[in-house]
Amino acid sequence: MKKIIATCILTAAAFGAHSLASAADAVKSQYKADVAAADADYKTAKAKCKPLKGNEEDVCNKEAKAAHETAIADAKAKRKTTDANKDAAKTTNDADYSVAKEKCDALKGAEQDKCQTAAKAKYGK
Repeated sequence: MKKIIATCILTAAAFGAHSLASAADAVKSQYKADVAAADADYKTAKAKCKPLKGNEEDVCNKEAKAAHETAIADAKAKRKTTDANKDAAKTTNDADYSVAKEKCDALKGAEQDKCQTAAKAKYGK
């Protein structure tokens, strides 16, 4: 009887370990796929910025970079824990703030100051 119980326990443990390994592989594969998709989207977005000039090009590039950074942070957050989720939220906020600052560069004088103040207030800087 003890042999049967021991066999059942060992079988269950082996099955559990195999399930955990399979789940980890699936998460890793999904992360790699998410990063590859983010990289491809970034290259496409950067290509769309090429024909633009001046501040429009700068804003376009910042938006592309912000979207890429956000996608990478989200992929990491899916793969990791709550700390990664907090990091993803901070990265997204920082990227959005960078885009907002770049948009303010097109303005002059008091309008630019007002725009920058609003961006700082909105993104907590």
